[in-house]
Amino acid sequence: MEVGREIFWNIALGWLTYLVMGVAVLILAYNLYDRISLWRRGQEENRWDSVGKRIWGVILYVVGHARVLKEGYPGVMHLMIFWGFLILLLGAGVDAFNHYSGLHFLKGGVYLAFSFILEIAGLMVIVGVVMALWRRYVTRPSRLDSRAEDAWVLILLGAIVVSGFLVEGARIAAQGNPWERWSFVGWTLSGLFGKGKGVLLFHKALWWVHLFLSFIFVAVISYTKLLHIITSVLSTFFRNLQPSAIRPIENMEEAESFGVSRWEEFTWVDLLQLDACTRCGRCQDNCPAHLTEKPLSPKEVVQGIKAVFEQETAPILQRMRTWGVEKKEEEEGEEGKTLVGGVISEAAIWSCTTCGACVVHCPVFVEPYPKLIDFRRYLALMESRFPQEVQVAFRNMENNSNPWGIGMHTRADWAKDLGVKTLAEDRDVEYLLYVGCAGSFDDLNKKVATAVVKLLQRAGVSFGILGTEEGCCGDSARRLGNEYLYQIMVEQNIEVMKNYGVKKIITLCPHGYNTLKNEYPQFGGEFEVYHYTEVLARLISEGKLQLIKPIEDSVTYHDSCYLGRYNGLYEEPRKVLGAIPGLKMVEMARCRSRSFCCGAGGGRFWMEEHLGTRINHARLQDVLESGASTVVTSCPFCYTMLSDAIKEKEVEERLRARDLAELVLEATEGV
Repeated sequence: MEVGREIFWNIALGWLTYLVMGVAVLILAYNLYDRISLWRRGQEENRWDSVGKRIWGVILYVVGHARVLKEGYPGVMHLMIFWGFLILLLGAGVDAFNHYSGLHFLKGGVYLAFSFILEIAGLMVIVGVVMALWRRYVTRPSRLDSRAEDAWVLILLGAIVVSGFLVEGARIAAQGNPWERWSFVGWTLSGLFGKGKGVLLFHKALWWVHLFLSFIFVAVISYTKLLHIITSVLSTFFRNLQPSAIRPIENMEEAESFGVSRWEEFTWVDLLQLDACTRCGRCQDNCPAHLTEKPLSPKEVVQGIKAVFEQETAPILQRMRTWGVEKKEEEEGEEGKTLVGGVISEAAIWSCTTCGACVVHCPVFVEPYPKLIDFRRYLALMESRFPQEVQVAFRNMENNSNPWGIGMHTRADWAKDLGVKTLAEDRDVEYLLYVGCAGSFDDLNKKVATAVVKLLQRAGVSFGILGTEEGCCGDSARRLGNEYLYQIMVEQNIEVMKNYGVKKIITLCPHGYNTLKNEYPQFGGEFEVYHYTEVLARLISEGKLQLIKPIEDSVTYHDSCYLGRYNGLYEEPRKVLGAIPGLKMVEMARCRSRSFCCGAGGGRFWMEEHLGTRINHARLQDVLESGASTVVTSCPFCYTMLSDAIKEKEVEERLRARDLAELVLEATEGV
């Protein structure tokens, strides 16, 4: 007998397979069409650019599990289930093609290898399901909130594979072919079955059970969390390719409303993301606000919006499925449930530091914090509801173009004795040094601005400053929801820079760096923007800065959210530190993309921290556990927050904070 197997062996009425499959696929397609129709009720947003890059992202992040595997146990667990089922699905397709094409290539050694691979795939699914059940119901990490649906989905997945192995075992027992040892799981299970007509009946019954379980799986995809099989691919494909930039409010002078207070005001991508979220909790596990007992969980923000979305779209779906009344909800003028202050509390909305950890760690690129900024826009621009400290910051930015409220005429006082020219005095320079508000007005960070100026001068870099013509970059205004004020400041800054023919900019602050580099282009401000750590790293590598003075110290580097997660600048600061003789570098447990926020981002620097524990104190604990005697920053907000934490916790004798530029300047002394 030829090595191989018959596709419908021992099965009568095999054509019913295609009828059942057709019904299941129609149910899936019908409900998926409804879901897409609901997503399209969101606002327009173009996510069809860079198609090649988007496809590569699907390959890398969905097929390759690049983000999922960053966490060991759950990553391997999901990989086993995903790849196991994918191989089984492909195997079923190959088997059907082999049968109906007439090629009959699944025979001999090819069939044996094919069978062996499918056995491995089936075991992968079973192992993955067992791992998932153990994790969800035995170890039970706090970030998981189990629902009945979670158990039934896992049981269904396991039952499909186990029933498939039992069908195989019954067939092997009935046929008795010795080559079926390659189907080692089925071969082992064949011992459970006897011989004769009984095993044939078992095989037939199990075959139909396996068939119906498989197509039940297809039919219920759109009703359960299994929908993420589809939405995760879509969410990854339509991911934000410029996550460092907040979406602007277009045509503000003509807009009738600002921000978001109802689900219909989100974009269609936002609504798609609601269905892509599987409540895995990675965002929550990395959220500094949540980890310091604030009333904010990025997961609950997304799930809260989704709950309202599903509640309010249920009657819409009902009418969509009734002939002739698809537009009835518009005729009735139904009012949606307000999200802001209701489902999502204002305390949660204002607790966000916009650190970006929720977005960076989401396996399917769901974006919680931009949704919170949309809520802030509604509160700030439509309701004028915000914390008192925020009102002060807005007023200071409006009157003096800096959140401190210090007179604009003093903006360049820090540089009086440094011999640095303004562009008004000499515009023929290579770089504009954009000092920012902290470097201009905050005593601690004036020292950093001074250090950077001296280093650039020593390296022979051609640069100038704007002096009193420099305005606030607008980062805090935008992330606190005041897009109107932000756009005014942006337009003023761009006009000044273009009038001087600015092409290249060096910034001191990662927030200014991100804003000028990634958000000013939204308004026509196209410049080459560098953070000073990038420039110092290049100057050192080119030999234009000589670091010869040893600094005997143990340091750890704190990755700024806006320099690291937002812009991927992890290596440049470390290269600079590595070039300083005598310096011993140690890493904190939470570093690079997992770095813990200092608590100042998202405009939180200007607000009191009334709820939970202080975020900068939590970060200070990471520093202390590293064993370093100095924590190094390259962000004025981080520098201030860590310095404050050191004083508040009274650990000045064992730890100090320093900016990277200050260390480099010390290492160049005597050159």
